[in-house]
Amino acid sequence: MAVARARRREARQDYWPAFVDVLTNLLLVFIFLLSIFALVQFFLSREITGRDTLLDQLRNQIATLTEQLAMEEAESLDLNQTLAALRASLAAAEGARDAALGELADQAALFAGAGNQIAALEGELADQEELSAEALSQVEILNQQIAALRTQLAAIEAALEASEAREEEAQVTIADLGQRLNTALMAQVEELRQYRSEFFGRLREILGDREDIAIVGDRFVFQSEVLFATGDATLNPAGQAQMAAIAQAIVELEDSIPEDIDWVLRVDGHTDVRPIAGGQFDDNWDLSTERATSVVRFLEAQGVAPDHLVAAGFGEFQPLVDGDTEEAYARNRRIELKLTER
Repeated sequence: MAVARARRREARQDYWPAFVDVLTNLLLVFIFLLSIFALVQFFLSREITGRDTLLDQLRNQIATLTEQLAMEEAESLDLNQTLAALRASLAAAEGARDAALGELADQAALFAGAGNQIAALEGELADQEELSAEALSQVEILNQQIAALRTQLAAIEAALEASEAREEEAQVTIADLGQRLNTALMAQVEELRQYRSEFFGRLREILGDREDIAIVGDRFVFQSEVLFATGDATLNPAGQAQMAAIAQAIVELEDSIPEDIDWVLRVDGHTDVRPIAGGQFDDNWDLSTERATSVVRFLEAQGVAPDHLVAAGFGEFQPLVDGDTEEAYARNRRIELKLTER
């Protein structure tokens, strides 16, 4: 009996070390496979984290570019379309990245239940390696898309800088031209003012001190009775004599004013407010226009260049004084001569 028990004890002691060795080897294989998976997952996570940083930088660059595009008026439409395309590409890249992260999450879920599946661990590891290679391929595609987006952003920034430079040059040119034009116009106005003073002085000498001829501002004012009969638009003999002398002064003035000064002598006809009762004229406007035209045609016949003459009729709508007295009517019936720029 003692011998049998001793043999059974020896048999149990021989099987136990072998069982322990097998279990230890299985655990080592499991730990090794888990370590490989954890290492692969670590590298993939770090690579995707780097892509997130690049995508955040790209978002910041696109936000800055959007602010710059808002200031560009001439090329805003094309640039906004390009920016929309870039945003679409960025959204597609983010979607691909999210898909890759989803695949990694699925892989982690598969490995969570691997504790009781040691026998099938090698096959699952091969599948995971294939999926990881596909994820790395997608990350590489994302890198290429990001590089293309950066190239497009650089081209847009260059176009914006060129457009801003052209706009700045145009503004400087416009300001310079405006200043030069204002200077030239002021010089011509001042020079014409000097000739106007000379012309008015000459007219004063010709016409003398007459109550029916006055100076109002920058105009010589003739009462209509000096030049025309009542209701008529034909210069009377006294008016023709006055206008002949004035025409001579204008001819002398034409010879002295430089050709680069664009001037005219404007002849304005005015009437009083009382309407015309019958006759050859439809209304006061028609009468005032015909009287101004008669003076212009007479001056032209006396040698004044027609391109320096202008006839205008104002009817009763520009009175010198208000009122319904004979004195007010007489002052408002008038012919005005004004030397001015064209």
